[in-house]
Amino acid sequence: MRAILLSGGLALIISLLGTKVAISVLSKRGYGQEIRDDGPTSHHTKRGTPTMGGIVIILATVVSYFAAKLLTMSVPSASALLLLFLFVGMGLVGFLDDAIKIWKQRSLGLRSKAKMVGQTVVALVFGVLALSPWLADENGRTPASEKVSFIREIDWLALPFVLAVLLIWLIIAGTSNGVNLTDGLDGLATGASVMVFGAYTLVNIWQNNQFCQTNPTGSCYDVRDPLDLAVVAAAITGACFGFLWWNASPAAIFMGDTGSLALGAALAGFAVLTRTELLLVILGGLFLLETLSVMVQVGVFKVSRASGLFRTVFRVKAGHRVFRLAPLHHHFEMLGWEQVTVVIRFWIITGLFVVVGLGIFYAEWVANV
Repeated sequence: MRAILLSGGLALIISLLGTKVAISVLSKRGYGQEIRDDGPTSHHTKRGTPTMGGIVIILATVVSYFAAKLLTMSVPSASALLLLFLFVGMGLVGFLDDAIKIWKQRSLGLRSKAKMVGQTVVALVFGVLALSPWLADENGRTPASEKVSFIREIDWLALPFVLAVLLIWLIIAGTSNGVNLTDGLDGLATGASVMVFGAYTLVNIWQNNQFCQTNPTGSCYDVRDPLDLAVVAAAITGACFGFLWWNASPAAIFMGDTGSLALGAALAGFAVLTRTELLLVILGGLFLLETLSVMVQVGVFKVSRASGLFRTVFRVKAGHRVFRLAPLHHHFEMLGWEQVTVVIRFWIITGLFVVVGLGIFYAEWVANV
């Protein structure tokens, strides 16, 4: 438990102070954000705001985790190291995307195919290692499972190795892109991430308290390294808290794809390693809504242009748009909501999702006691 408190506290301090330094350095070098021309006009004033602040979140997390392990004289676990690999690896993909935006002075960085290749490579390496017997503990327990999970593994939903790896890839790609899409207003993705990572800190602590190896009851959790995963979750939570101080409206720095892709991948990693893959749909409900809004917008737009039958049945014109602008938070901006209002209300929605998710997690354990 000391390691959890140390990692969270150190990450908060490092991120709080480090982000201030990053703002100064990035501003002097002119590493500012480019703004999409088709977005809300109110965002044009943000052009030039320092970006790539996700570097601070990543460094604060990694340094705090290893410092906490050193101070408590404990050995890093395979699960934690694997999660940090995913976190840093996806952050590097985002860093390349941000760097290209800055160097080429355009709002689009890596081409979509190149970005997906990078995400796929990192996700597949993580998936293969997480399921590999090479990282099994003395009881044969691997970091991840080939069984699909909700609160815990679903015994009758076991997948072949290849399909299990593909499912992990899908979860990582979907969640990392979901957080990336949500990162469009000052403090929105950061504040939402604080709550979801905080939830996974609690999930890991609870799983450790009810760990089958130390508390073998019918409702125990057969996972690997839950306490060490809690140390990582606390570190990311603290790092996001510190960054939010500077990222809150009006933002002095943006996390960029460096941060959003890394945070989204880490959320997916926690879902996989804690055997709560389907629970992520609830805990990360806001990110899912943002992603679905883009999918619906693009899908309806294309189908309405291509299909006369669709236009007739739904009585829409060619190129119909369901939302005024996607992702979802921009739709409410276009309706006239202030940015701060959108952010706070979306934080409230995230909080409700987290409360419901944790409630289901705890209720399932109570029902099985």
